[in-house]
Amino acid sequence: MAETATEIITIDATPDAVWDVAVDLTRYPEWARDIKAVTIHQTDDEGRPSEVEFRASALGRSTHYTLQYRYEDEPRQLGWSMIRGDIQRSIDGAFTFVPTGDGKTEVRYDLAIDLVVPLPGFVKRRAEVRILNTVRELKVRAEA
Repeated sequence: MAETATEIITIDATPDAVWDVAVDLTRYPEWARDIKAVTIHQTDDEGRPSEVEFRASALGRSTHYTLQYRYEDEPRQLGWSMIRGDIQRSIDGAFTFVPTGDGKTEVRYDLAIDLVVPLPGFVKRRAEVRILNTVRELKVRAEA
């Protein structure tokens, strides 16, 4: 069964600026602490990354997973689903960007992960906090 988490945060940057940071996947290792490497395997007809492999730190080890990105609701939402992973059965998520009308952006980060091996509750909670930090790291990057 997939574990789900949601984080909502307001970023002091326009939706376009936040979108630009979120879709610049090759730069994630510069600002997303747990992302160690990004490899673009495929792009869509507009040159945007569509199949992307990540190497990340997770629970004290390195993990690899490949995500398929969706842009059909650009620039309001960036969504993804896992194609393959080593310790995950599935990963589904999305960033949703909502203008607040004052030059800021409300960002909602939704994530559902199903791991191959079940984890004790305290380990899941620790992992959830680390994963949700991604949206806080996005905030720092977009406001810089």
